[in-house]
Amino acid sequence: MGGRQRPPRARSPRPGKGTGAAGAPVDTRVEIARLEGYLAWEAEVSAAERDARAFVGQFPWLSPGDRESLERAYTADRLRYAEDVVDRAVERCRQLAARYRSECRRICTRWAAVCLGVTLAVALLAVVPAVLRV
Repeated sequence: MGGRQRPPRARSPRPGKGTGAAGAPVDTRVEIARLEGYLAWEAEVSAAERDARAFVGQFPWLSPGDRESLERAYTADRLRYAEDVVDRAVERCRQLAARYRSECRRICTRWAAVCLGVTLAVALLAVVPAVLRV
């Protein structure tokens, strides 16, 4: 049944092992995440098609054409909903990543300020006795 709204992107063949297009290195984690995403989407498509068949099975009086039309509409609606859920999750992940990056920068800045302050205090404590003796 052709309910797939997010087909996998066409990719050019890789020039060599461990490198991507234009010889750039391939991040294995990213490729595994893409494969997982592809498989999860295909599972969602299969589940939507299966559920559409089960839903249409409740209406034995429909003609074969009507059954197929209702099955397609059910599958498309379910996949649109699933796509919206995925898009919202991706957007939330991006928001959280930006927030965590800014928090990390803030913490690193504070830590650097503390380290600089301690270094200056130690340097001052080392210099003050020498100045007082003179």
